[in-house]
Order: sequence, then C-alpha cells, then structure tokens
Amino acid sequence: MKRTHPALSAWAWLVYAFLYLPIVVVIVFSFNDSRFGATWAGFTTKWYGNLFARADVREAVAHTLEIALLSTVLSTLLGTLVGLGLWRYTIRFRTGLTFLLVMPIVMPDVVMGVSLLMFYAFVRGLLERAGWTFDNGFWTVLLAHVTFQISYVALTVRSRLAGYGRDLEEAARDLGATGLKSFLHVVLPLATPGVLAGALLAFTLSLDDFVVTYFTSGSGFRTLPVLIYTNVKRGITPDINALSALLVLVTVVAIITANALLRPRRSVP
Repeated sequence: MKRTHPALSAWAWLVYAFLYLPIVVVIVFSFNDSRFGATWAGFTTKWYGNLFARADVREAVAHTLEIALLSTVLSTLLGTLVGLGLWRYTIRFRTGLTFLLVMPIVMPDVVMGVSLLMFYAFVRGLLERAGWTFDNGFWTVLLAHVTFQISYVALTVRSRLAGYGRDLEEAARDLGATGLKSFLHVVLPLATPGVLAGALLAFTLSLDDFVVTYFTSGSGFRTLPVLIYTNVKRGITPDINALSALLVLVTVVAIITANALLRPRRSVP
C-alpha cells in the first residue's frame, strides 16, 4: 500500500483537532479549581462531588435515565421486529418503507421537534374538547425519543442480518426444528449483536438528545441536556463542565461497545 501524503495526514489531524479539542477542553476545565473564567487555578475534583448535591441535577439525571432506559426498551422491541421483517420477507413497497425508516435519521432535529410539538398541540386540542387534560412532559418526551430511535435499531438489525441468507433457517427446518425453534436458535443468535448494538445506539441518542426534548418536554420536565443549556445561559461553570464530561464518558463507552458488537467475528479454522 502507498503511504499517505504528509499534507493529507496533516489535514486529517487538523480536522480531528477541530472536532475533539473542544471536548478535551471541557473535560480538562471540569477539574479547574476556579469557579468562573477560563484561567487555570489548580487541579481539583470537588466539582464532581458537588454536582450531585444539587437537587435539580439529581432530578434531571433521574428523568434522563428513565426516558433513555424505557425508550430504549420500546424502540428495541419495535425496531427489531421491523428489521427482521425487512430482512425476512419480500414485501411490496419495501424500498418506500426503507425510505421512511431513513427519514428520521436524515431529517433535521429542529424539524422533527417542531412537527412533534405541533402534533402534540393538535392532540391536546382534541382531548380538551372531550374534557381531558394533556400536558407536555414525561410521556411526550418518551414517545418523541421512541420515534427516532426505532429507525436506528431497525437499520442496525437489518444490516447485521444482511450477510446471512434464509438457508440456515431452512436447514434447521429440514432437520426437524419448528418455526419457533429455528427463530430462537438460528435467527435470534445471529441478530443478537445487531439488537444489542442498536439498543446501545438508541440509549446514547436518547441520553444526549437536546433539540427534540426541548420542543416536547414542556416547562416542568427537564433532562440533563436541557438542564445544561439552561445553566449555560448564566455562564459556563466547572460543575457544568463536569456534567458534560460525564455525558461524554457514557456516550463514548456506549459507542465503543456498539462498534465491538457489530464487528464481524473471525471464523475459527
């Protein structure tokens, strides 16, 4: 293989620096002993200790984990079924269905947030006419997160199974396995890495989503990204840097785990 041109390598390093240096700065200054400003005043870990002493942070963490865990479970179940259906069956309008799955991924978050806000307002009007009350909060955020998470799970499961044909399942049926047994012992083990990777991606997306959550959460329900945005308006402080660093850590761990699950295994000779 030819060696990469030095100019191309330098440009690549500049791009990486532009992408990741701001994150490194946030993590470094989360250990800054100075309360305000960007002047380094010494190393300390007190901001991580003081972080969870705040009631608003504890509440936001609880809301974030509740939404992320529950939406991940729901989107994984629904997305796995969609991914298996796209792989297993030759259905009409398959290309159109795949296009609909890709749309929430490529659609700008602000467009999805505004559309969901208008949809909830429409539903609220219908319910109020019937004498019911409806406010944005936990359930509206949960449904919004499930809406865009399903696409990631379905496409991940489908891509995991794309390299496998129906011959393995048919061979199990020829050996006497029922449809349920062939699914549990052949199809599901093959799809499991994709299911787990899709679930981790869905969890990560829910954990750090801001735009869709901001439009659908209402005034009495805040997650960690919304809390960080609210506090940044008053100035960036080390405790906010510490909170951001923890979010980055959880996101990186989830992404590394998802990539490891999707990595093809080497066949044993």
